[in-house]
Amino acid sequence: GIHEDASLIEIDVEIAAKLDTGAKTASLSARDIKHFKRNGESWVRFYIASDSKHIHPIERPLARVSKIKRRADDVDPNEENKYSSRPVINLDICMGEALRNIEVNLTDRSAFQYPLLIGSEALKRFDALVDPSLKYAAGKPVCASVAQNAE
Repeated sequence: GIHEDASLIEIDVEIAAKLDTGAKTASLSARDIKHFKRNGESWVRFYIASDSKHIHPIERPLARVSKIKRRADDVDPNEENKYSSRPVINLDICMGEALRNIEVNLTDRSAFQYPLLIGSEALKRFDALVDPSLKYAAGKPVCASVAQNAE
């Protein structure tokens, strides 16, 4: 369906996701995003913006930094920077019975109803077919392990 329940396996959080074929990448609502170094590697520390049960920050290796085109109503016409930079991490995400490791950019999505947006790149990895007339068609996420669900 257009909306599905997703489980972020490593973080032990179940959240609502919007499946958006018009977006290329996946986005997770995060707050207090901080970059830091660990053993010479770049990492990020953040909190999931919609999750009040996790009082401890989540730490993940930084996969890369993406440039996302800003919405027209979010850009000052006098400003040249029409892109925002977002940290990207890899996360194991379960939808239905499918578990995939996908790239997710971190940004504050608290103004949106769905804290996780699954874009076309991740939808391909899930072999997903989106029927906008359905919601929560995949059922509750039930994934055992990454190895069991590997492609």
